[in-house]
Amino acid sequence: MNQPAIEQPSVIFLKDYEAPAFLVEQTDLRFELEEEQTLVRSQVRYSRNPASVNRQRPLVLDGHESLDLQRLSIDGEVLCAQDYRREGEQLTIPELPDSFTLECVTRIEPQNNTALEGLYKSDGMFCTQCEAEGFRRITFYQDRPDVMTLFETTIVADKQLYPVLLSNGNLIDSGDEEGGRHWVRWQDPFPKPAYLFALVAGNLQCIEDRYTTCSGRQIVLKIFAEAKDLDKLDYAMTSLKHSMQWDEQVYGREYDLDIFMIVAVDFFNMGAMENKGLNIFNTSCVLAHPQTTVDAGFQRVEGVVAHEYFHNWSGNRVTCRDWFQLSLKEGFTVFRDSEFSADMNSRTVKRIEDVTLLRTAQFAEDAGPMAHPVRPASFIEISNFYTLTVYEKGCEVVRMLHTLLGADTFRKGSDLYFDRHDGQAVTTDDFVQAMADVSGRDMSRFKLWYSQSGTPKVSVTGEYDAQNQRYTLHMHQSCPASADMASKQPFLIPVAIGLLDPQGDDIPLNGGATTEVLELLATEQSFVFDNISVEPVPSLLRGFSAPVKLKFPYSREQLVFLMQHDSDGFNRWDAAQQLAVGIMSELIGDYQQGKELILDPALVNAYGEVLSNQRLDKAMVAKVLTLPSEAYLSELADEIDVEAIYNVRRFIRGSIAEALEPVFLQVYQDNNLTEDYSPDAQSVARRSLKNLSLAYLMATEKEDYLELARQQFELANNMTDSQAALTLIAHSENQDAATEVLEAFYQRWQNESLVVNQWLGVQASDPKAGALVRVKALIEHQAYDATNPNKIRSLIAVFCAQNMLNFHNSDGSGYRFLADHIIVLNKQNPQIASRLITPLTRWKKFPAERSAMMKAELERISASGDLSRDVYEVLSKSLAG
Repeated sequence: MNQPAIEQPSVIFLKDYEAPAFLVEQTDLRFELEEEQTLVRSQVRYSRNPASVNRQRPLVLDGHESLDLQRLSIDGEVLCAQDYRREGEQLTIPELPDSFTLECVTRIEPQNNTALEGLYKSDGMFCTQCEAEGFRRITFYQDRPDVMTLFETTIVADKQLYPVLLSNGNLIDSGDEEGGRHWVRWQDPFPKPAYLFALVAGNLQCIEDRYTTCSGRQIVLKIFAEAKDLDKLDYAMTSLKHSMQWDEQVYGREYDLDIFMIVAVDFFNMGAMENKGLNIFNTSCVLAHPQTTVDAGFQRVEGVVAHEYFHNWSGNRVTCRDWFQLSLKEGFTVFRDSEFSADMNSRTVKRIEDVTLLRTAQFAEDAGPMAHPVRPASFIEISNFYTLTVYEKGCEVVRMLHTLLGADTFRKGSDLYFDRHDGQAVTTDDFVQAMADVSGRDMSRFKLWYSQSGTPKVSVTGEYDAQNQRYTLHMHQSCPASADMASKQPFLIPVAIGLLDPQGDDIPLNGGATTEVLELLATEQSFVFDNISVEPVPSLLRGFSAPVKLKFPYSREQLVFLMQHDSDGFNRWDAAQQLAVGIMSELIGDYQQGKELILDPALVNAYGEVLSNQRLDKAMVAKVLTLPSEAYLSELADEIDVEAIYNVRRFIRGSIAEALEPVFLQVYQDNNLTEDYSPDAQSVARRSLKNLSLAYLMATEKEDYLELARQQFELANNMTDSQAALTLIAHSENQDAATEVLEAFYQRWQNESLVVNQWLGVQASDPKAGALVRVKALIEHQAYDATNPNKIRSLIAVFCAQNMLNFHNSDGSGYRFLADHIIVLNKQNPQIASRLITPLTRWKKFPAERSAMMKAELERISASGDLSRDVYEVLSKSLAG
């Protein structure tokens, strides 16, 4: 049972990269869409690549085993079976001329494609997802990102069933055929790899707008969805126009086609896809309406629309040479969308949200079996490397470049990068080199961030010399061994710092500024500040200037001081987190020893002062008063004690609620908006603080506040307030009230798929006993669809990842439940299956009994047979060692 059920798939290594044997000059595609089959005819003009080392290499095409090959021809001459060789997912044609046209006709069945890669059907609509390797499910092709060419696409379909036929680029022709069919032809004037190809055919409607670029060009903007969802597209359109304007102003990047389109799709493995000119979005990332979408949903739409639009340059015009360079486009673009969202909303709150995700999930990834550098050295299945390390840590690497160079020099570097590599497939080294060239800096040490895995640890101590008025910071960096890499070299770590005097004011530093970026290069390094007349309190890693774990021996008094006075909003929040974590860690120890739990009043007093400070940003106050999550406390623990973490966190929340009850009630009343909903930053802030206050009031378990939550649920004029109240009542100990509001919510919103997903998630995350029984019942509910990734994520993923108390039930039932579903999904949708495994992969961090049960379920999955590459890779790495 300990052995994998299948032979190990081959490993692909970065060091083995070779340029493609052939280049593609032009690709013409024709799709005959039918209900039982689709015929795809591709005509591709190939020429030998002068950069290829071996001029005798055959043409090797990628093609999924599901492809039914109908015909192959070279320059019009049909090939016989002996003229080529098909093995697994490769088709090899030897002895070819230096240039030729290959015609390939394949038959595919999109309606049976449950993997949702390549061309598939989503609720009766044809759509594609070709990143990373979906195009090989459409036709035989050199499906790799460094093969870029011009595409022309003709789509033929039944006009009544599929009146809208879309592809990349600009529409150049259309017409009708006999039998009620019609055709359209799209032409993309910019070279792109196959992963950016897109096709959509369906009975869709759209909203339309115009955008005038900085050079005066008129761009047509269209967002497509089902007719019932047209009223949910306006916010996405507004976000798109804001994104286009921001990219012109901040990066000087103008849109290049005549039309930009977005299509909303309900069955989608990812959030969205940046296909050139035709972005395909998961409905959850494009549909938004006050009645059906929470504030976080509006912000997600804004951020994802921006992210995919920004890819037009950082990903499309300049793309990846190979998939090891994935962060070249994703890390850079996440940084761009993060800065955009910060400019549109609260910069401090956006930074807090990004770092919370990084510390909770990406740091755990660094410490887990799937640890890898931002630029991986190897992989079995590239889909497994669309990770937080590539995206979020990759973003932080770009952010550090921005911090080290300054905004102006960074902009010059990005301009050089885009101008130098427009129309090319390049590497992370090319990106860093552009920054080095404009700054004149040696970036060789910095590039270790791309090649070394793990989260660096930085230990800092301070030393004050009153006689010489000198303050010295001593820093030590280290990076622990990770699953893929035993030893690490010292990184270049930018550490932004400030010093506060006893009154809480910033002290001017050596250069006169109040924040200075120190560059930690060696394992040990000291930094001296002169003319410091009083012993300061250091504010370290301001704005989270590097993705590291920083340790400084702050006293609780100093942390409270920083919460009250630090001019850096992020560090105010971080001080509150550190204070809470320290107190919670002590109480977890007390709980494990059976001692009475007594809360240090320092936390209550600090929260009370923040709550009463009218000058602070309300959104930041809500973040400061949010206790560290169970997931974050688990990531910090050497061994995870699920019950201790849950019960201590609940005790602290209840104690704070009891102590500050009158203040929370007043804050709730002061921020209870009655005007029409608006997603603007100030309104979002007030709702977040109001609903946080209601959550604390509910923690007192007093009947009055259950009634207050019920009133909010019944009277809310927006989904944010409605869902907040629903969650609090559903998670309360009053089962009758919970059942009542859950039923009322479903009856009202049962025809809104995305709202039903929220309803599923609320129940899946309910910490009350019996959650697994309720989740299993929901799987049989008419609202659940076991083939829809959004439903799977809302129910199964939420239960397993966010309901720690019930998933980690001591009887192991949660582990068996997840393994059962992974075994089914391994065949149905391998991408979703491999992503669901994550909670089980952390088995080594749990006590022996739970650890053994988790490992046993991993072994059961492994022994289930016929594992996909996606699932095999995660399993094999999780079970190793």
